[in-house]
Amino acid sequence: MFGPAPTAGAQQQPTPVLLDAMTTELHRAFISLGKQAAAGQSADKLLPPYFLSYAVSDASFASIQAQYGAVVNSAASHVRVADVQVRLGSPKLDNTHGTHRGTAVNSAELPLTDDRAALERTLWLATNTGYGNAVDSFLRVKTEAEVRAKEEDSSPDFSEEKPQTYIGKPAPLVVIDQVAWEKRVAALSKIFREFPDVYQNAVVLTVQNETDYFASSEGSQVVTPHLSARLVVFAVTRADDGMDLFRDATFEAETADGLPAQAAMEASIRELGKSLEQLRKAPVTEPFDGPAILGGRAAAVFFHEVLGHRLEGQRQRGDEEGQTFTKDIGKDVLPTFLSVADDPTRTKFGDTWLSGSYLYDDEGEKARKVDLIDDGVLKTFLMSRLPIANFGDSNGHGRAQTGRMPTGRQGNLIVTSTNMKPEADLRKQLIEEAKKQGKPYGLYFEDISSGFAVTTRSSPQAFSVMPLVVYRVYVDGRPDELVRGVSIVGTPQAALKRILDTGDKYEVFNGECGAESGTVPVSAVAPAMLVSEIETQKQAQGTARPPILAIPQ
Repeated sequence: MFGPAPTAGAQQQPTPVLLDAMTTELHRAFISLGKQAAAGQSADKLLPPYFLSYAVSDASFASIQAQYGAVVNSAASHVRVADVQVRLGSPKLDNTHGTHRGTAVNSAELPLTDDRAALERTLWLATNTGYGNAVDSFLRVKTEAEVRAKEEDSSPDFSEEKPQTYIGKPAPLVVIDQVAWEKRVAALSKIFREFPDVYQNAVVLTVQNETDYFASSEGSQVVTPHLSARLVVFAVTRADDGMDLFRDATFEAETADGLPAQAAMEASIRELGKSLEQLRKAPVTEPFDGPAILGGRAAAVFFHEVLGHRLEGQRQRGDEEGQTFTKDIGKDVLPTFLSVADDPTRTKFGDTWLSGSYLYDDEGEKARKVDLIDDGVLKTFLMSRLPIANFGDSNGHGRAQTGRMPTGRQGNLIVTSTNMKPEADLRKQLIEEAKKQGKPYGLYFEDISSGFAVTTRSSPQAFSVMPLVVYRVYVDGRPDELVRGVSIVGTPQAALKRILDTGDKYEVFNGECGAESGTVPVSAVAPAMLVSEIETQKQAQGTARPPILAIPQ
């Protein structure tokens, strides 16, 4: 049944024209399709939807890119995209079941002006297309249900949730001083001229103001703004043996005015350039299996890749999923001094803005803090509206890139410790552990770029992350030695149980994460951590020589 209209008292702002047009057309489409199906028109094909939703991303952008000290691209844009989701059958079994999940979404660009007739007709066409896709998928689902073996998890395909109402103030169109920022971005990229061995570089500023509109046949009406400004620096060099090396730096804030001062970013970029020159001269590491320290930012990325993805709800369901922690509810999965929560309602950690924050998820559910692991014990998973065994409700983590079907995803993953020690003490423990294991050194990972986590059964349940800055910490007192060509590999359950201690300072990783529901902004927070054993392997060497022609002066 189509849910009740929200009351005026529940609205924080007047209802925007776009939301009103969405709600009107959604109501008309839902009732009309239901009546036609009930009347028996083409009864073999025409089925009544039990759920219909419209999710619209209304986003304006300003972007500037520079390299070698000059602007190569400067643009502004505005786009509105609607995702229409149609569900046929029932929450127990519908057209999104199993491998058909992604077919429930049909996307269409909407007019940028608040022309009700144009908006409603565009939504009408997208709904017709989405309905046709849903009918086709549901017939396939029913056929497959007749011939396949019994599934391990027979949970429904959709959870029942109360309708949500929140009418926030729409985000304004992005307005920045384009000329001034072009000069700033160009000046930042010009710094790499000081480093002749850095032969590729890019500095990219992206400012985005987005308003997300959501309306559903259950009666939800949600309008939430999201503002972000991101300046990314990327630089590449190549060692004499052909190994490509890169470093990156990211500065993020809610608005462009909140980004660091120019002098601070210039200092950071110079350090990045120096680091690359040092890296290309550093020795290539050998495969290693022994103790290591992951710095705070590195530890944050590590937890995001190795643990966070395996706690996403949909990964506990499906015949192809590895289900690393599915049966571990109530069991120790981390040392008892560690706890893990995902809290998208938190916008800052200390003075650092968290890019994974949001008010409502992409299924119109209110964001909430989820305590995933308490004193080492696994409690729950990150849930969208796709139920799994023993967890039937959303906890506000259904997220997706526009055009994709929402799934349980991380927002702000925060790792806390009750066993924190100063960095100097952690380093002493590293050396002691290396001596105990008969190793000439331990490793210190200062920065990690990215990684991937394999969660399916068809491949080994393993992970790989790519460190950018790694040092050997020698037990005989020699100075730390910068090395290159390191890749961390392993299996999650073994790696997480080997954490011995943590540092006394938390660090933040802000970035973007890609998965089956697309790319979404995320944050991770963690202290440095000492592990008794970590395995590394060599990165791909590369065969191309450094540039033969000398760089212009």
